[in-house]
Amino acid sequence: MRIAVLSLQGAFIEHERMLRSLGADVFEVRELADWHQPKDGLVLPGGESTTQAKLLGDLNLLDPIRADIEAGLPVFGTCAGLILLAKDIEGKPERRLATMDISARRNAYGRQLGSFHTEAEMEGVGSIPMTFIRAPYIEGVSGSAKALATVDGHIVAARQGNQLVTAFHPELDTDTRVHAYFMDMMR
Repeated sequence: MRIAVLSLQGAFIEHERMLRSLGADVFEVRELADWHQPKDGLVLPGGESTTQAKLLGDLNLLDPIRADIEAGLPVFGTCAGLILLAKDIEGKPERRLATMDISARRNAYGRQLGSFHTEAEMEGVGSIPMTFIRAPYIEGVSGSAKALATVDGHIVAARQGNQLVTAFHPELDTDTRVHAYFMDMMR
């Protein structure tokens, strides 16, 4: 299984380590030539969604990535990756992938000091540790999107067909089950 990891900014190295520990072949996407390599899936890491969206546009990656996701390429977005995939976000609109029928609220838990760790159930995975860092949450799902986890009444994980998002950072914990769930989606 070969997985592309968007490596423009954010916590991509942590995703790479976790995926490799599960036996995946991982490569970084930093430019358009990288994107054209064979792949079975894509990970969009946490970080700064505005910066990542700008770089995706500047590097001519936005449209090819969107087209491949819409054609069925499995994708897993954490935190900023969730914002990149959301069709709706509160605040000023920005150019992003916008392939998933979810509405996201940026920095919903406040600034860095609002970061926290908890444990909660995720459908199809079980009770898992969840680390939130300046995290968004999902205000609503529509179409075929389905909520998979909630914390304090807010949706923090969702799936729509080949797309998986989490507001938390499973790559920052030692539990590999969310990444394994994503790899199962690719099979």
